[in-house]
Amino acid sequence: PSATTEDQPILVPLDPKARVWIDKVQKRVVMVGKVCLRQGQLEMFACPEGTKEHESVLSVPVAAEKVHAALLLIGAQPGRPVQFQPKYRSATGSIIDVSLYWTDDAGKRRSAWAQDWVQDSTTDKALDQPWVFAGSGFWVDEQTGKRSYMANQGELICVSNFPSAMLDLPIESSDKAGQLLFNAYTERIPPIDTPVTIVLTPRPAREKIE
Repeated sequence: PSATTEDQPILVPLDPKARVWIDKVQKRVVMVGKVCLRQGQLEMFACPEGTKEHESVLSVPVAAEKVHAALLLIGAQPGRPVQFQPKYRSATGSIIDVSLYWTDDAGKRRSAWAQDWVQDSTTDKALDQPWVFAGSGFWVDEQTGKRSYMANQGELICVSNFPSAMLDLPIESSDKAGQLLFNAYTERIPPIDTPVTIVLTPRPAREKIE
């Protein structure tokens, strides 16, 4: 991915308190996170701060439900999360391209696809699957009746399948210890705490995975 003067986004904040922005012209959602892990197995690619940093490459200072709302505002269509019973059914929804922008130690602006930072443990190559807007879901506290968005607990951009995932992979990918498919692609990931701009761009509706 690359950005030129002509296609710099005109960003509008989702709301005054949420650190997520919308580019309504080019239909993109923008967040700024930081690198929180460079080595080891992954269940997530990105998580909200204070949740799953021990198994995510990036953390972002925004709740997953705010990112979900921003994607809806630019036309992304949620599908349904993964199902395991009575048989496995992969997550569906709009395909969301995830691009990354950061400044390296030499002061040079760099860019990559998020897949480039995820290594398939079976092939040692970069992840070759897209993410889909599964949409997570809500759980209700039986005592208070309060509704909570499940992906706020960490499952923002996942590489293991979770029924609570906001973005998930449309392939079978276990979250069980010893069966995890993906690792951090260490040599491609900048140092811990490097700020990274994350851009989510829905593909056209005709490419939605049903």
